[in-house]
Amino acid sequence: MGHSRQSLANDLCTLGLKPGDIVMVHASVRAVGKVFGGPDEIHLAITDAIGPNGTMMMVIGCPDGFDEVGRGRLTREEEDELLANMPPFDPATTRAARDIGTLAEFFRSFPGAVCSQSIVRFCARGRRATWLMKDQPWNYAFGNGSPLEKLVEAGGKLLLLGCDHDTVTLMHHVEHVTDFPGKRIVRVRVPVLKNGRREWVDYEEFDSSDDGVHAHWPRRFFAIITDAFIDEFVGTEMCRAGKVGDAKTALIDAGALVRYAAPLMVGQANKT
Repeated sequence: MGHSRQSLANDLCTLGLKPGDIVMVHASVRAVGKVFGGPDEIHLAITDAIGPNGTMMMVIGCPDGFDEVGRGRLTREEEDELLANMPPFDPATTRAARDIGTLAEFFRSFPGAVCSQSIVRFCARGRRATWLMKDQPWNYAFGNGSPLEKLVEAGGKLLLLGCDHDTVTLMHHVEHVTDFPGKRIVRVRVPVLKNGRREWVDYEEFDSSDDGVHAHWPRRFFAIITDAFIDEFVGTEMCRAGKVGDAKTALIDAGALVRYAAPLMVGQANKT
């Protein structure tokens, strides 16, 4: 059985998405099931549910290679090859990271989408898209001044549409703004276009790779936190659960999840 843009929008409204909402989306196209018209109908259904005064946001990142030099995962020869051959990163046209999922690139390339300027790139469409994407810091781009901070500040929501809960990018914001010892810092080099020429510039963050920001993080820590939050608060104003298409879906108050996750990270970091 297939799903239409209208049926998906109906599911989202039943779940609790409302006109005017600001919502960050993580989605598995495969989990949603067959959609008449293809993946674009999924993000269009979301924008239908939130209406012309709402705003949808996704993390889109960048393809492999743009932020690998200096990370310590590659050999010297592999880094030299990237330094010689990688094109400059273009926030407006560089494709979304493939491992984020199919919907990210469909959303990024759709008319009206606005991208942030950082290598840690987000994309938004809707009434507050420009505000969300504006002035994202280059370094520590998940932290203060980021689209994630603005999402929380504006009372935004998180829509987990059949996705792996270990991919919840909002957890990187918690890592960046919460004070606990032992955070790993990563410094990489990124190719950008300056005055018509490619230059490699430095980028710094608290480690957002699969290595984790802290040595004490257990495997799939983001999923552990997110699932615990859902289990505790589902059925309240902070968390609604249901199905959108075929996908098991959660709609979460972003600020509530941040407040829930912060002390758990502090406690885990201080374990001996």
